[in-house]
Amino acid sequence: MAVSHRSAYILEYMTQIRIFTGYFVFVVSTTGDGDPPDTAQKFVRKIKNKSLPHNHFFHLHYALLALGDTNYANFCNGGKTIDSRLQQLGAKHFYATGHADDGTGLEVVVDPWIEGLWDALKKTFSSMATSDQQDTDLSDCTQDNFHKNASGQEKNKSDLEVDLHLLKLSETDSQKGKAITSDSIDVETLSTVLAASLKQSVPPLSESALNVPALPASYLEVCLEQVSTEGETVPSDKDSYHEVSISKAVQLTQDDAVKTAISLELDISEQNLAYQPGDAFDILCPNRASEVKELLLRLDLQTQKNGAVQVNLLKNKHLPKLQPRAYSAASSSLQHPGKVNFVFNVVEFPARPEHPARTGLCTGWLAGHVSSILRPLGTVPASERLGTSALPKVHVRPRPSSTFHLPADPSVPVVMVGPGTGVAPFIGFLQQREKEREANQEATFGEMWLFFGCRHKDKDFLFREELERFAHNGTLSNLIVCFSRDEPDAAGTVNRPTYVQHNLSLHAKNVASILLKDKGSLYVCGDAKNMAKDVNDTLLEIIGNELQIDKLDAMKTVAGLREEKRYLQDIWS
Repeated sequence: MAVSHRSAYILEYMTQIRIFTGYFVFVVSTTGDGDPPDTAQKFVRKIKNKSLPHNHFFHLHYALLALGDTNYANFCNGGKTIDSRLQQLGAKHFYATGHADDGTGLEVVVDPWIEGLWDALKKTFSSMATSDQQDTDLSDCTQDNFHKNASGQEKNKSDLEVDLHLLKLSETDSQKGKAITSDSIDVETLSTVLAASLKQSVPPLSESALNVPALPASYLEVCLEQVSTEGETVPSDKDSYHEVSISKAVQLTQDDAVKTAISLELDISEQNLAYQPGDAFDILCPNRASEVKELLLRLDLQTQKNGAVQVNLLKNKHLPKLQPRAYSAASSSLQHPGKVNFVFNVVEFPARPEHPARTGLCTGWLAGHVSSILRPLGTVPASERLGTSALPKVHVRPRPSSTFHLPADPSVPVVMVGPGTGVAPFIGFLQQREKEREANQEATFGEMWLFFGCRHKDKDFLFREELERFAHNGTLSNLIVCFSRDEPDAAGTVNRPTYVQHNLSLHAKNVASILLKDKGSLYVCGDAKNMAKDVNDTLLEIIGNELQIDKLDAMKTVAGLREEKRYLQDIWS
């Protein structure tokens, strides 16, 4: 979740006024390497302006819920950044900040935080109702203050009427069955009516006889441009991308595997794009033709299918543009100069009552896009059969990682955990290390351990031949694999490892020694929701057992590994 479109507009508005009075609730997620979401970026830039005075938001009272994931570095940093800066500019909390962890379940923090928020709002607004603009406590305003005094003159009646109007109080006290007038209002009534107004409508809306909802405000604007786009399949904002040829497409899995994994090789030689193993590449993909057709039909623009149609959402409405998909480089430029590889599973969604069977937007498009050159392992590459002009093209841009790289010191030992397509960046690591070993045979290189897993040894063991070559020539010190769906072998092995975390436990002594004694690095790549969480839990157990410490201290040790950039993750949901 991120800041909503309405919240983002309010955030921008807040930065344009010098004195601001109000109560706000922020819900802020964290993206990338601890950055606020796109909808909050403009606001964050403005509040970070060093020219703002320290009391810029001294009238602002707020509550903030930060969303993050402890499987990533810089937990909840997006929310923490905004929270800290608002405090520096004089804003005040009216309710404690919450930090929700998607790694353990957002609802663990979110549900009680929201429940407490309502109580905080009731107390806050009740407090507001008991104060007038001269800081006079409403509780001191007894009936004598509001009735005629001894000389027969009315006292403070107009002030109360203003307060009642601003608070939109009901004209009828539903609990006491009597009219609420300026002569009979008291503090208890104010609190009761105000609290009820948090859950139900108040006049004038509650007294209206509306049966038909009002027509919503316009939110869509369509502009036609006199430019032909026939044949184009990518967004118009592709200036930062490079069009490259897909020189190879190889299916890495058998046809009867649960998932279809495809490896693509991109020719980046003409663009001179530099990258390191551990970096990723953004891939642009178009919307499905069927969905574009449906949108044109809804907008009555079928005749414009080959023209440029600019669809804009009006102010206060973050329909986001179709975002690029990032894929980890599964190669090293030392071994494949001018080329970059990446691998993906074709995401498949089964048929449901609300929609037919379909594939993931980008993975489905890529699979169809390379169908003319796709080949199984061991067959002739497409580039030897087709000229480069006939090869499919794709728009890409490098997405460098700030941390997910091999240690600068090659003597540092490395533990890599990457089941399924999570092995992709480690193929690049190993290709890089293989070439470094060839070029520096006298140098000292640290051990490299790889924990890999898949469903079936003979169906989806990705990069099997290459990994076995690395193990054979010493580039890979230990290749530890497991197959979660294979039947037990003839020996009937008891408690055989099913998943990568099980193998980590079996090699706990080695893993602990590498991380704690040899100051090595741990890399994890793959699924965030299950695998990465299970690996993290296993790591806590390993460290706790090895150091004979409780879970809390083990968590502190793991946090230290993260801070030292020796426990790194490239994971996705």
